[in-house]
This record gives sequence, C-alpha cells and structure tokens, in this order.
Amino acid sequence: MAFSAPAAAPGGLRTQDAWSQQIFPVIHWIQAVMATLSVIGSSSLIGYAMLQNTARSPQGRPLFYLSLLDLFLGMSWLFGALLYNEEAATSASQEAACYNLQATGEIFYVASFLYTVNYTWHLYIDLKMKYNQNLQNRPPQILSYANYFGRTAIFLSGSVPLLLMVPVFGLGNYYECYQNFTAEHGCLLMHTEVKFIMGPHQHPCGVMFSYGIGVFFISFLASFIAILVLLLQARGLYKRFLNSTGYVGDQEWAMIKMVEQRVFLYPMIFFCCWGPAFILGIFRLTSLEHTRPYMGFCVLEALTASSQGLLNCAVYCWTQHTFRCLKRRACQDGETQTPLLRSQKRFYESTLPAAGRQVEAKSAAGSTAL
Repeated sequence: MAFSAPAAAPGGLRTQDAWSQQIFPVIHWIQAVMATLSVIGSSSLIGYAMLQNTARSPQGRPLFYLSLLDLFLGMSWLFGALLYNEEAATSASQEAACYNLQATGEIFYVASFLYTVNYTWHLYIDLKMKYNQNLQNRPPQILSYANYFGRTAIFLSGSVPLLLMVPVFGLGNYYECYQNFTAEHGCLLMHTEVKFIMGPHQHPCGVMFSYGIGVFFISFLASFIAILVLLLQARGLYKRFLNSTGYVGDQEWAMIKMVEQRVFLYPMIFFCCWGPAFILGIFRLTSLEHTRPYMGFCVLEALTASSQGLLNCAVYCWTQHTFRCLKRRACQDGETQTPLLRSQKRFYESTLPAAGRQVEAKSAAGSTAL
C-alpha cells in the first residue's frame, strides 16, 4: 500500500527531483527480474510438494502455504512492473487498476508475514518434540494439538489480511481514491506517491491511506516480535541438545540439524526482505525523501522485498541438501564401525520408549519427504 502521506499544501503533484526520474525505471527492472525469479522459485517448491504428496501432511503443509503466498506475492510484483508507465498521462481505469493492485499486494505480503510466523512456530514445535522424545524420554503429546492449531493458524493467516483490507477496497473505490495516485509509478508495489486533491473525498481518502500504512507497520512489528521470540526459544532448545548427555541417533541428529538451520534461516530471510521496506516507510513518513539514504533504500527494497520466494526456495534446497549429506555420512560411518560399537548403538536405541521409536520413524519419513 502507499507509504507517503498526502502533501501538506493543496494543489497538484509533488515536485520530482532529477534523480527520482532516473531511479524509478531502474527500480522497475529490478522488481521485474527479482519477481520473475521468485515466481520460478516458489513454483518449484509447490511443484515438488505436489509430486512428493506432502502438501497435506502436517510437516509439509506450513511450507506449502508459505510458498503459495510467495507465488501470489511474486506475481503481484510482476504485474506491477508490467503495468509500470513512465508517461504522465494514464487513464482512470489504469489508475483504478494500480490502486487495487496495491491493495491486493498488501494482502499478500501481510499474509506472508503471518505464514512465516506459522512456519517458524511449526519448526520450533518440531524441535521441541524431538527434544522431549530423545532426551526426556517423553512420548510426544503435543502432536495432535500442533496439528489442530496449525490448521487454524493457516486459515487465519489467509483470512485476516483479506478482512483487514476490505475497507481499502470498498471505501477506496467508492470515493475514487485512486485519483490520488501519481501516474508515474503508481503500479510499482510500495512505491506509490500521493497527491493532494481538494474536494468532499479528501478526508476519507486520507484515512484510507493512513489505514493502509498502519496495517503494514503493525503487522510487520507483530510478526517481527513473534518470530524473534520463537527464534530465541529455538536457539536455547538447540543449545540444550548440544549440552545434553542423552543418546540421539545419527539420522535423528541430521533431522535436528536441518530443523535448526531452517528455524534460523527463514526468519533471517523475513528480516532481510522486509526490513528495508519498513525503514523506507519510516523515511517517507518523516519527510526524508529525495535524500541519498532514501535513494539507497529504494534500490535495496526493490532487491529484497520482491525476492522472498527465491530466497525461501534457496534455503529449502540448501537445508535439504545438507540433511541428505549428513544422513549419507551417518550411513557410511555405520558401515565402518566395529561390531562392538554397532551393538552398543543398538542397545541405546532399544532403551527409547516404543512410542518414541514410532514417532521417530514417522518424523524421519516426513523430514525426508520435505
């Protein structure tokens, strides 16, 4: 949605500096390229999940929906780049299309915030379940609760952003607030300038713009705090794994390592992708536009915010490759161990509870598939 507030002085468009006329065509091409790569990356994850039949499994469902939102978000960035027009003269229908595209884009990136929180929570629960199972010898009692909560969170993560943006669609189109968009770059997501128009619709349109800004900032800050808390909890749990004296099988340890990597890297992608956009919004709200730092963050935001699908795909492929390497190494080590050491490992594995061994086998199958 738009980040800039209406101008304080009535009358026409904001004046544009020379660098602004040069930087937005560059931002347009950056967004087009990165959005295309994100669409390819997220589509690859979705196709892989469908082929492996893991989209409906408890382990694969959160990542599948996150990839689906990355695909929708990448397509929104791409459509905005395709509708970008450097000419000053555009029709009212194109202005309305750009306005609705901005609102649709906000639905998708707010939903991606919530789906990232949901996926991080599932990774933390998976790590906690493995800790209780392997080191505390407790049967996993939170699995059914996590599945129920996960389904509810997936539904709310998709429906809440849509409900939040209903006023922007309804009132914004009713009062024709799209006339406040400047024609030069109104279709580039998160790069909308606002002009001041006198008339009966001035106040409701100003409220809609402020409302859109507030939804973005509040949802980002809430997601940031939630992900940070989950990240700190997961890191503390992983340190307890390292300092524990209990027995953990080689393949189970490979899965724990993969979950630990993902629970760290996916939040880092969230911070790297949307941190520059958040800072850029602060620049615009504090009237620090057309400065060198602002120009740098415009380019950085174009590189990061539209590349979430690509980066999520890269992290998934890298962690999956690392997991398979660790698993292969564990199998090779098992073949070279002495008969005494192999018998000792079988003895330690036999001390696990029967329920824990069954869940370990199920989690191994789920982690291998996804």
